[in-house]
Amino acid sequence: MSDSASSPIQVAWSDTRRAAAFNSWLQQVAPAHGLQPATLRPASADASFRRYLRLDGAGTTFIIMDAPPDKEDCRPFVKVAALMAQAGLLVPRILAWDEPQGFMLLDDLGTQTMIEVLDLADPVANLPLYQRAIDSLIAWQLASKPGVLPAYDDALLSRELALFPDWYLQQHRAVTLDATQQETVDKAFRLIVQRNLAFPSVYVHRDFMPRNLMIPRDPAEPRLAVLDFQDAVYGPITYDIACLMRDAFISWDEEVVLDVTIRYWQKARKAGLPVGDDFGEFYRGVEWMGLQRHLKVAGIFARLTLRDGKPRYLADAPRFLNYIRTTANRYRELGPLAKVIDQVEGTEPVTGFAFGRV
Repeated sequence: MSDSASSPIQVAWSDTRRAAAFNSWLQQVAPAHGLQPATLRPASADASFRRYLRLDGAGTTFIIMDAPPDKEDCRPFVKVAALMAQAGLLVPRILAWDEPQGFMLLDDLGTQTMIEVLDLADPVANLPLYQRAIDSLIAWQLASKPGVLPAYDDALLSRELALFPDWYLQQHRAVTLDATQQETVDKAFRLIVQRNLAFPSVYVHRDFMPRNLMIPRDPAEPRLAVLDFQDAVYGPITYDIACLMRDAFISWDEEVVLDVTIRYWQKARKAGLPVGDDFGEFYRGVEWMGLQRHLKVAGIFARLTLRDGKPRYLADAPRFLNYIRTTANRYRELGPLAKVIDQVEGTEPVTGFAFGRV
């Protein structure tokens, strides 16, 4: 990569006006932090319209968030970052923010995510990392207060579940459910929402998984850095541990999931969090919460492929369908839903469907 000062922006821009606005903003904030615009390069992108850039400056590196304001609202990111910092979590500091244009300068917490250093062949070797993740999660949950973050309520849970029939079934699978099958799905979704809302509410990161946890630069830092927290809500305490152990991108055997979930439950209970005195009941709640998440994520990944042109996410759909099938087949009340999903996926003879593109 060239470090020529004559071409300070080393990243692609689809909008020349936004590129010019960014370059002007960068020149304004650069002196205060010793930034070197010629070192600008991509850092990462996510499933939203945000992207992250990295550049050198003042003996370290910095991160810039590029979030077009017509597509992304940075205010929740700023609010949750402050809440997490107050709770003692390691999160990026906001060093400069152009709210109208959607440019933000952050400190750089590291270059390796937790998922990149996990030993998939030796689950036991990963326990120290998962313990650090649990410690951050518990600190976050202990800071919880009602009325601060949006409620993860019936309406929001139901809207998320609707992504599965709307995008995965209808758009991706081109499947039309008949009236009986639609009733089955609706009834199962109402039950899933009811079971999940039966658990006490805390602060919920909503995407608390190894891809959003960072190995800190300082080897003496015991905390993992927490990223991608802007969608945080106030909802079921079962959500984030389900997210951590039923990952969108990696799968563990159930004995590993149980082991880490028990460790979380024991620590949370000792800390006074409302996880109950019966681990079996709590674990069932985690499974039902994970089911809601996986139905939602399957819909989101289909939408990312079909609407946003990001097909790589849908490659993990089989993982979600396996999570969904496993949980739905474990609980008698969810048997009819499991049957519908098996029909959609072609593992049982299909009747009453109109199939198009698969």
